[in-house]
Amino acid sequence: MKKIIMTGGGTAGHVTPNIALMPSLKEAGYEISYIGSKNGIEKKLIEDLKVPYYGISSGKLRRYASFKNFTDIFRVLGGFFQSLRLVRKLKPDIVFSKGGFVSVPVVLAASLKKVPVIIHESDMTPGLANKIAFRGASKICCNFEETLKYLPSDKSKLTGSPIRQELLNGDAKKGLELCAFKDNKPVILVVGGSTGALKVNVAVRSILPELLKNYNVVHLTGKGKSDSAFDGREGYKQFEYINKEMADLFALADIVISRAGANAICELLALRKPNILIPLSAAASRGDQILNANSFKAHGYSIVLDEDQMSAESLLASVNELSVNKEAYIEKMSQSAQSNAIETIMNLIKENSK
Repeated sequence: MKKIIMTGGGTAGHVTPNIALMPSLKEAGYEISYIGSKNGIEKKLIEDLKVPYYGISSGKLRRYASFKNFTDIFRVLGGFFQSLRLVRKLKPDIVFSKGGFVSVPVVLAASLKKVPVIIHESDMTPGLANKIAFRGASKICCNFEETLKYLPSDKSKLTGSPIRQELLNGDAKKGLELCAFKDNKPVILVVGGSTGALKVNVAVRSILPELLKNYNVVHLTGKGKSDSAFDGREGYKQFEYINKEMADLFALADIVISRAGANAICELLALRKPNILIPLSAAASRGDQILNANSFKAHGYSIVLDEDQMSAESLLASVNELSVNKEAYIEKMSQSAQSNAIETIMNLIKENSK
């Protein structure tokens, strides 16, 4: 049996693509182990799947001056030596890294022990952790065609991001039962991320009377961001959070309004859902969502609205435009090389395993 170490952590975005690959890895006969930080978000996510989990010391590498840069270097070094011991113990045939600072010592330790490493970069421009780890990589996967120019040409491949296969198997009928809509109007699904998006919520609610004339609306508001004033309104259903039923809501949706995180938009691409992206503003982020969204716009996959410039009128006009032209967006998405990520990455794993 082949053995693989998976690593990545710090945010759910560094973990969920790894989780999405696991069923295919098991089907291909790989024994999976996971290396993450001792107390990161990845620990519970992986342990809940009954995958062997090994926590290592982890520190953040910063581009700016901070006393923590001095103390964290010792944590990184500790994680490197812990990773070396784990690589010797687990004897993997390959390592797959989704990024985050905890992955750097794992990748460098594997490279030192001559174990092939595949790294996946989600964002348009590589983050610092992956830039450091690239030197130990055999292959580098990415989500965006534009990212290839930042990567070594002999190592890089456009793959898209692995998404959970259950999302592809949603049941629109179950989604309809969950929402209890009484007519067959097209459905708009509003997704603001796991914590919600206040500006998106406000904008959608401001045009709700107009939307409900022609659409049913499912609104994932984020924890603590539902509004009881809208409860019971026919054609409108709000949830603070959805987990297992997400696939059914995607199957039900004709149009999606979403933030532009890398994993979220790759899910929309794989599902071929016509979408409006409202990326997090540069003032509230490093601007990666803006780059992600503009790439999808340039390829004809999405309509993009600037959060700071968005108005009720522009959002409503974009919904109507997308509704009229949704088949053109679906056609563009169906032609993408980014929409079959799991098969592409699995082939790379098999080809590069020892």
